Amino acid sequence: MGEKILMKGNEVIAEAALRAGCKHYFGYPITPQTEIAHYFAKKMPQYGGTFVQAESEIAAMNMVYGAASAGARAMTSSSSPGISLKQEAISYTACAELPAVVVNIVRCGPGLGGILAAQCDYFQATKGGGHGDYRLVVLAPSSVQELYELTVDAFNIADRYRTICMVMGDGMLGQMMEAVEFRDTEEKFETDKSWATTGSGMKREHNIVTSIYIEPEILEKHNLKLQAKYAEITKNETRVETFNCEDADIIVAAYGTVARIIKNVIKTAEKDGIKVGLIRPITLWPFPTAAFEKYAEVPKAFLAVEMSAGQMVEDVRLAVNGKRPVHFHGRMGGMIPTQKEILQKIKEILK
Repeated sequence: MGEKILMKGNEVIAEAALRAGCKHYFGYPITPQTEIAHYFAKKMPQYGGTFVQAESEIAAMNMVYGAASAGARAMTSSSSPGISLKQEAISYTACAELPAVVVNIVRCGPGLGGILAAQCDYFQATKGGGHGDYRLVVLAPSSVQELYELTVDAFNIADRYRTICMVMGDGMLGQMMEAVEFRDTEEKFETDKSWATTGSGMKREHNIVTSIYIEPEILEKHNLKLQAKYAEITKNETRVETFNCEDADIIVAAYGTVARIIKNVIKTAEKDGIKVGLIRPITLWPFPTAAFEKYAEVPKAFLAVEMSAGQMVEDVRLAVNGKRPVHFHGRMGGMIPTQKEILQKIKEILK
């Protein structure tokens, strides 16, 4: 690892992508992630790549489809309403088995919402925001350092499985500045891309990249292939952090920047004689069900804390499977849950 540099989260995402070999970025400005596009516009020419500010979010994702079809490492980024506009092309890209990276720096909603931080896109990201039976690998960093590391990982995962990998942060994480330590070189997953539309030189049959399968038997076979791939991803790529869970009185489930707040709650709760554990999903999909199963009967209860009306809590309840009660505490509209209110909720649950 090299020296530490103070950088804004959004800029770190772009720098990480460049270091990971991304040569094609297509985007459209929307706060609070516009600095990603700014950084690419400035830096991409130095890497001999292509930066395009598309005419719309829809166009940007379709451009990613085109570049990925040619075997290139390509990405787009946006924030909540913009990600919604990309969904049709995201579904097409997933069906065509194209490796691509999509970044969502979540803002509050629904509707246009505001530019402040939220986690209200969990359902959209993990349950499939577009049409059809498909999945995205969803990585949820909790620091600027992880924004770097997981963005690099996203490109490798995308290439390894020919799938879309989403990096999902929030407005707070995208805008904050922290020290980040970059590696001198990045380990890039090298894979056979003989499927890509790179031209045949009349020496082989043409490659065809498509998401159109009209015959039901053929479409079902393709869907089964996708589901087998998602099962393999679940087996190999599920990531989670567990902290202080052994003999915990209560275990909190949280991801992203909210998980950082919980770590401070853990310290405060200790002074009151309460042992609080933390399960932090790093992959929101595949969801780390096994970690919750492991500790399902340890605490008196679980508590999901989110900047939403309650979305990840549903997956926590499924994972715990009735073995312990699962409670929820959430803030919305750009409001951030405080240590004081979370600790108060924990005390109410443990009464």
